[in-house]
Amino acid sequence: MNLFFAKKKEKTTPKDAIINLRETLTMLEKRELHIQGKIDHELKIARTNATSNRRVALLALKRKKLYDNQLEKMSGTRMTIEAQAMSIEAANVNLETMKAMERGAEAMKHIHKDLNIDKVDQTMEDIREQMDLANEVSDAISQPQLFGAEMDEDELEAELEELEQEELDKQLLNSGRVPVSLPKLPPQTVAARSPTAQPLPQPQPQRNTRPVVEHVDEDDELAELRESMGMAAM
Repeated sequence: MNLFFAKKKEKTTPKDAIINLRETLTMLEKRELHIQGKIDHELKIARTNATSNRRVALLALKRKKLYDNQLEKMSGTRMTIEAQAMSIEAANVNLETMKAMERGAEAMKHIHKDLNIDKVDQTMEDIREQMDLANEVSDAISQPQLFGAEMDEDELEAELEELEQEELDKQLLNSGRVPVSLPKLPPQTVAARSPTAQPLPQPQPQRNTRPVVEHVDEDDELAELRESMGMAAM
């Protein structure tokens, strides 16, 4: 019956073994201090009775010798236990390190279970495609749209000429002179008047500083008006 109900021997963990060895070392150190005290005491008796009582002195030296042998054996035992404790500690560190490495390997296996180089390449390709699409969308959005309104450059130029003629007529009316219609400009002159073209330098007419008032015909007046409006003389 005792075989069935016998207590199962508990497994000693590295931590428990190290603690037990350290406790044993503490006990041995205390024992060594005690024996060393005995040795010092017997040596003192031998010195005191060396001349007066040789028999007592010899007995004291014999006891000291026994204590010396015991102390030497105990020191050897303590060194053995210290070495064993250090070995267990090193083995325990190696064991814990190995366990940590195994857990790390399992974690990496779990991470890479559904991951391979083909999936990585495909993912990077998808990212590049989406980035290209995003750039195309951004470029399309940033382009100005007229939403169906067609722009005829010739029509706009004609409308601009009409506005210039109206402004010219208004200025002539305000000055009391008869309005003069501007002649149609050739395409080269229209292109030169575009915002991007640089106007050609026009010679400045020499003004007469004399107080004599001369007659100015309509052609000269028209040329001055064109010059003030930035137009090339015909």
